Amino acid sequence: MGEKRRRVSDWLTTAPPVAFALYAMLAGFATYFCMYAYRKPFAAAKFEGLKFLGTQVNLKTAFIVSQIVGYTLSKYVGIKVVSEATANRRAAMLVAMILFAELALLAFAVLPEDWKVMAIFCNGLALGMVFGLVVWYLEGRRSSDLLLTGMSCSLIVASGSVKAAGLYLMGWFALSEWWMPFITGLVFLPFLLASTWLLNQLPAPNADDIAARTLRAPMDGTQRLRFIRQFFTGLFLLIAVYLFLTAYRDFRDNYQVDLYAEFGYTNKDLIFWSELGVAIPVMLAMATLNLVKDNRLGLLGAYVIMAAGLILMGGGTLLLDLGSISGFWWIALMGIGVFLAYVPYNTVLFDRLIATTRFSGTAVFAIYVADAVGYTGSIGVTLYKDLGQSDMSRVGFFRICSYFLCIVGTLLLLGSCWFFLSKRWTENANPSFSGEPETFSDEPPASAGPTKQPS
Repeated sequence: MGEKRRRVSDWLTTAPPVAFALYAMLAGFATYFCMYAYRKPFAAAKFEGLKFLGTQVNLKTAFIVSQIVGYTLSKYVGIKVVSEATANRRAAMLVAMILFAELALLAFAVLPEDWKVMAIFCNGLALGMVFGLVVWYLEGRRSSDLLLTGMSCSLIVASGSVKAAGLYLMGWFALSEWWMPFITGLVFLPFLLASTWLLNQLPAPNADDIAARTLRAPMDGTQRLRFIRQFFTGLFLLIAVYLFLTAYRDFRDNYQVDLYAEFGYTNKDLIFWSELGVAIPVMLAMATLNLVKDNRLGLLGAYVIMAAGLILMGGGTLLLDLGSISGFWWIALMGIGVFLAYVPYNTVLFDRLIATTRFSGTAVFAIYVADAVGYTGSIGVTLYKDLGQSDMSRVGFFRICSYFLCIVGTLLLLGSCWFFLSKRWTENANPSFSGEPETFSDEPPASAGPTKQPS
């Protein structure tokens, strides 16, 4: 197995840039796609008529909040753990977290009803650091815009796909709503292990990548604090938008089946095909940024795409109110809008920000700070709907949130864009850092080998 790893890694070091990009993008996409088989299948079930501990909170809402709480705590822990993770530990950490999440789904199936909330909490706690571990392999390359966009499209298509898979498994094998998530995870496990192995063969960014996108290295506490202090104003505005975006995206994702049902749509295939339709325009928009070599223009392009997504959300909701589009097209347009605004946070935005400011660190840290705050907001919005607006339909609540994000989110984005692009950043590389670029296998650092390595 070690010899095979070296052969794949050696081939990738000298492979044509197009072949390298396709390999890396597919490996990242497949790995994160499979993660969703452990996170989202339970959301396909409705758990109708069940309340949590006799309260007004629906049992499904309790499950969603519990998983998000675990996921959010994992993001806070990940600010330190993932940003400090070294190359030789990342694959093992990733697989261990997936296996722990699958065991939590087994507990979800067998525990008494009131204890299932703890099982789904543990599931979220295990999965919150997977994204950052995958990003570590793909950031800091000349083709990172394309690679990270490809991976992040799994955010769009994977959720609908695994929920559809869960519904079909319940139909084919007469599975209960309790056992379906565990069986879905079991089906995807071989694919997860294979895709993680493929991802782990990627060589580290080479000298040309570092020159174009800055050295990416683990960040200790001093570096993380320095990053926050230097960019606080711009980050604060960005993360405020992300807090609302994450809550909005999670609400749409977790209650997508319910939203469609309110409009009378019950087809099992609807979620998969509608999300595929959402993914294509989002991926095309994000992929165009890979054509922009100048990092400042690339960062500006990311802001433009995000603002366009927020405006689309408000415009699409206005079309629904005017009776110009159906509920199906409204939910689809909201998907395109929210993911145009959301996906850059997990891909090109922070990668370009690091490259523009020339800060020696990792985009993973900024992503995890944003995620930790964003998922905290998601918990609050989910509970607020059931406890504060229990009489309002989910469609009605979602509609108001769409207008809010369009107006407030766009203004906050404009302020953040002005902060980062109104000044010329000087070299921010940490003068105390003297290490070499890390490798993702047992081979010597890329700087010791050929400089022809594609990105």
